[in-house]
This record gives sequence, structure tokens and C-alpha cells, in this order.
Amino acid sequence: MVSDSATSAVLPLLLLVSIAIAKTVTYDFNVGWVTAQPDGFSRPTIGINGQWPIPPITAAVGDKVIVNVQNDLGNQTTSLHFHGLYQNGTAHMDGPVGASQCSIPIGASFVYEFQIDQPGTYWYHSHDSGQYPDGLRGPLIISDPDSPYKDQYDEEIVLTLSDWYHDQMPGLLSWFISYANPTGAEPVPDSALMNETQDLKINVEPGKTYMFRIINIGAFAAQYLWFEGHTMRVVEVDGIYTEEDDANMIYLTAAQRYSVLVTTNNETSTNFAIVGSMDLDLFDVVPENLNPNVTGWLVYDEAAPLPTPAFTESFEPFDDFTLIPYDREPIFDTVDYSFNLDVKMNNLGDGANYAWFNNHTYIRPKVPTLYSALTSGNMATDAAIYGEHTIPFILEKNNVVEIVLNNMDAGKHPFHLHGHAFQTVVRSAEEAGVYVNNETFPEFPMRRDTVMARPNGNIVLRFRADNPGTISLPLLPFIIYLVSQTDPLTCATKGIWLFHCHIEWHVASGLVATMIEAPLELQQQLSLAQSPYASPNASALAIPTSHVQACTQQDIPIAGNAAGNTEDLFNLHGENIPPAPLPAGFEAKGIVALVFSAVAAFAGMAVIGWYGALEVQGGDKDKVGL
Repeated sequence: MVSDSATSAVLPLLLLVSIAIAKTVTYDFNVGWVTAQPDGFSRPTIGINGQWPIPPITAAVGDKVIVNVQNDLGNQTTSLHFHGLYQNGTAHMDGPVGASQCSIPIGASFVYEFQIDQPGTYWYHSHDSGQYPDGLRGPLIISDPDSPYKDQYDEEIVLTLSDWYHDQMPGLLSWFISYANPTGAEPVPDSALMNETQDLKINVEPGKTYMFRIINIGAFAAQYLWFEGHTMRVVEVDGIYTEEDDANMIYLTAAQRYSVLVTTNNETSTNFAIVGSMDLDLFDVVPENLNPNVTGWLVYDEAAPLPTPAFTESFEPFDDFTLIPYDREPIFDTVDYSFNLDVKMNNLGDGANYAWFNNHTYIRPKVPTLYSALTSGNMATDAAIYGEHTIPFILEKNNVVEIVLNNMDAGKHPFHLHGHAFQTVVRSAEEAGVYVNNETFPEFPMRRDTVMARPNGNIVLRFRADNPGTISLPLLPFIIYLVSQTDPLTCATKGIWLFHCHIEWHVASGLVATMIEAPLELQQQLSLAQSPYASPNASALAIPTSHVQACTQQDIPIAGNAAGNTEDLFNLHGENIPPAPLPAGFEAKGIVALVFSAVAAFAGMAVIGWYGALEVQGGDKDKVGL
């Protein structure tokens, strides 16, 4: 442990060292519309700097990243979320609208700035109004000079998998959450993509080892992936190094990542298919014309044919639950705070189908939850002020938290936690029902930030509300990181972290909960100086002006409870609320019958009108033969 006096003595020297070796990586992003046709169908797509696919963000452990965003869309707000980064000390840079910021208004600029303290494979995407499937999604890669596998491969290759829609998200969302879709059937993608294209060719050399950083940046579809004629060796999932394990096929839900080592063959006369295949179990109805597969190739010889993938009778992917983290972090065997999240899908009074945690569907609050926490003083530890529709949970600093998730739905759901990776201590089989505490826990649980709950099954996740606790950085980047902190001895993650299903349809329909972590300590770390209701703290990191202006330009309050009330924080009158409940006795099948009856009635009236407009021939004009 370093004493305060010792720290004071060495900080000037460390600062000189940091000035000499620190690197700031800056990206200037103009977000706007372009035209793209990755599967042959041309459509408007959200690009960056006039290009799509959008550029990757790359940095190294210890770097500072600055992303300057200009919203030139003209008809939509936007935001950026840096998926998988813990945002240690910079919770206001996380990106989800309604949680840590207001959306970036049309024509406005916005600055994201954060320190990189973790290596691995990540991605970035819009976190505003279901927007990213329209194209605002790309890789985020953090290199690591101290990777345990750095000497085991010759080259890195980033490989993204995704699903693609021909229609734009606003129209699809309008139909999805409406009385016209009472069963909540998710729109089915029109195609699958690999590196945002089809027929991808990757040139390889014989006898070399490549590390493929594989990212599912899709909105909905999980994908199976395999390299014909080659074995994958898994070495990382979601930014967590693992002990090496062989896999012939892997399964990636939306938002999951794998790094795998692939050693090429010595013989060069044959090329090999890389196959991604969307999981059709996720789709309520599979269109007849849908091709669920996307194929690329490892190209050894450009003159040789590109083979058609072999037929696969069944999918038998690698079980990621068996992975052991490289650091062998033992299971958190003492839990300080445990709570259940029960997943259901149900209808509300507008006839639409919504997603529910514990009989509540998430509704974005009037005030971003982070700003409520910063402007509510000691009341910040009371979940009531955040409104019941944000589904809030207060986490005390350094507590071990356990989430027991019971999936009472017949679908698969990939759940993601912002700000943390979690230990996956239980993942039940399909149809196992609710968790009954009858499992044998792994000694070194697999850690990642996105994990799938099986249909009518359960998962149990554990994490420490002080993540990452200790920061395993190389010495010089660690020194830089310490110097950059307002309180260099406090490296705890504090903030507002969403927990949600990463199927974008389910985010839109409310399958989101809010983790409010160490809010009083958060007030000492961040300052919303623009609000008179914020706790004064001259040493805290200030919320940038561009963040505050994003709210004020849209007349969004930046202080108070979920309803924007600053006088009585328990008064939530005027907060955003979901539609009223269904009348007693109504069920989804009744709504379906009602919708079809209404459609039939309108069709019947149209037919009657059509017949009535016809000129009657061969008889009295007041008689019509049917």
C-alpha cells in the first residue's frame, strides 16, 4: 500500500514519465447518412466521415482516447457506447441515452474522453433509440504489450458477424411495438454479413498462426461460426483472457466476442470456407427466401476455386461455460447482495408486447439517471428517486453482487452488464425453470460481459461493485493511469450501469435494469457544476459542457429525480411511464383475435364498397348477385 505522502513525493516524477510516454488517440467522427448495399440491396445507412463500414477504434492499454462526434444525420439524434469498456472513473462517457447522457441533438457536437485500462476485443455502437442496426457499429480493439499469448501468433485479423435489415429501424420499431404485433414477434433480418459484406476473402500464408478477433455486432441474430479444415483455440472472451481451449465451432450471441488462434495448413493448393450461420431458433417465423448463412474464405491460392461449404447436419458449438479465466480468479463465495430478475414478455393497454423485469418494463427517465445521482445529495442512495420504471438497484461500494436471472420466456436472451465483467456461476439447461440453488459452482467461473440465458432457464451472475478492484496494467501505463485520476489511489468503478438483453428489439421494448453503484462516492468523483443542485466538489472531474448542452438544447432537465423534480425527490409526478395495463381478462391471443377481426372487418367493408360501386348489369339496379 502506498501512503499519501509517498504518493505526493513521486507524483511529479511520474508525471514527467507520463508526459514522455503517454499517447492520446483522437478520432473526429461526422455521423451522417451514406448509401450501402452489403448484400446487393441498396439502402440508406449510417456512416462516419462519409464511409461505411465505419472505421475501427484502436488503442493500446494506457492510452487516452478522445472521440469528437458531430451529428450530421439531419433527422435523428445519436450517441456512442463503447461496449465492454468499464469506463473506470469516467461513467459519464459510457454512452447510453437516459442513463449516462442525453442524446446528441441534430447538428450538435459531443466529446467522449476516457483512459484505456483493459486490453481485449470490444466494439462501439449507438445506444439511442434502437439505432445501431442501421449501421452505426464497429470494432474497438485494445492491444496489450503484455498479452500472455503475444508470442503465439503472427498476425491479428478482426472478423465481425452481423445481421442486416433492408428496412430502416424507425419503421421496424414502430411496427414491432404496436397493437399490430401483439405477440412481440421480432423482425427477421434479411441477410447475414461478415465484416459488413458477403463473400469475404482473407488471404493467409501456410504454416502461420493468426489471432482472429471475432465480434457479433448484430442486432438480433446469434451466429454459429466455424473454419472448415481448421481448429480454433480460444484465448479470450469479451476482453477476458482464458486458458487455451480447442473449438471446432463457436456460438456468438449479439454483442459477444471471441479471440481464437488459427494455425494455417502447410499445403497451399486448397482454399477453405469460413461459415457464419444465424441461429434460426430466435426467429418466430423463418421466411422461405432467407439465407441464414454467410460465407467467407481462407484464401491460400487466389487461382484455386472457392469451395462451397459442406452441409452441416447439426450445430454442436463449443461450451463457453467451461472456459477458465487465465488469471484463475476464484469464485466470489460470499455474496453481500443478491436479487432476482424475472424475465417475461407481456402486453400493455396499447395492445403492444413489452419486455419485463420483475413485472416492470423500462422507460427512459426525464433526467438521465447519472445526473439524478449527482444532484440528489444523500438521497442518491434511495432507489425510489430514480423511478420504478428504470428498475433501479443500489449497489454499495465493494459489495459482491449476485444477479439471479430467471428466464420465464421461451426465447434465448443475451444479457449484458455495462461497467463490469461478471462471473457466470450458473447457466442452466433449457426448460430448467427458476433457479433453486441446487447447482455445483465452478471453482474458477468463466467471466465475460455478455452471456445467454436459455429458454425457460436461469443464470446466476456475480461481480464486485468495485470492478476492476486491482488493475493489471503494465507498469508505465499503470503509472499514467494513476496520474490521470483525480484520486490516484481510488481506482474503483462507480457509476450508472445498465443491465439489459442485447437483442436490440428487447432493449426497445424494455428489458433493461439500472445498477446505481456507490452513488455517494460517485458524487466525489464526478461533478455536474452546471447544476446548483449538485454537491460542490472542486476536486471532482467535471461533466463536459458538450454533455450538458446536449440536454439543454432539447429542454431536458439535468437535475432532480426521474421526473425532474428538484424540490421533493419522492414526488415523481410527471415522470415518463409505460402504457396502462391491459383490461382484466385480456391476453395476447385475445389481442391477436381482435386485430384480425378488425382487419377482416375493414377488408369486408372495402369489398362491400367495391361491389357497391360496380355498375349492375342484366337486372334491376337494386339487386346484386353474390
